[in-house]
Amino acid sequence: VLMICVSDENAVEDILFSNLGAESSMKSGDIIIDLSTISPSKAKSNAKLLARKKIHYIDGPISGGTERAESGKLSIFLGCNENFYNKIYKLIEVFASKIYLFDSVGKGQEVKLINQILVAGSYAAVAEAIAIGEKLNLKMDDVIKALETGAASSWALSNRSRTMLKNEYPLGFKLSLHHKDLSIALDTASELGIKLPITTKVKEIEEGLINKGYGNDDISVIRRAF
Repeated sequence: VLMICVSDENAVEDILFSNLGAESSMKSGDIIIDLSTISPSKAKSNAKLLARKKIHYIDGPISGGTERAESGKLSIFLGCNENFYNKIYKLIEVFASKIYLFDSVGKGQEVKLINQILVAGSYAAVAEAIAIGEKLNLKMDDVIKALETGAASSWALSNRSRTMLKNEYPLGFKLSLHHKDLSIALDTASELGIKLPITTKVKEIEEGLINKGYGNDDISVIRRAF
């Protein structure tokens, strides 16, 4: 079994198919688990190319950021059936506590792009809420504590709002990587004939921040846009 977790599909392609790529030294029956976030179409293409040598490719993008990675409690969206999962689960359970199967290659990436759309909206909403709350001279620590108990609660609110108030952005997931993931989501939506106006706007905001040099900061740095 070979596991890959890199920043984009170009890096995945280089690892697998370049002159010194893994494909050349792998054999029939070997399994590749790609934990990277890439486009669903690229995942399917990788699987098709590797199938020529009867090498099995599974897309398994992960979610949870550095905190859950360090504690071994990531979520993983696997593009495989239960038969393949039974061959790899002992490896997956080392770093993922929430494991979800989505039957076939590419489906894991499709679920991950939905995840990133939701992340985009929730972080932007928290940033906007903090901006207006501060303009209203509210005690934002108390506001956040109250909001966490109601319908407005979210992971971003509970885990990043207090550092946003301090203008601190501890790295959980890089803004530049999330921006790349939103590009995948929007390209997929375009192929399906669907418009995603909120995701489009958040991607524009992120691009502005990246141009100002914040690409390597945590996604919560979106607070700086407000």
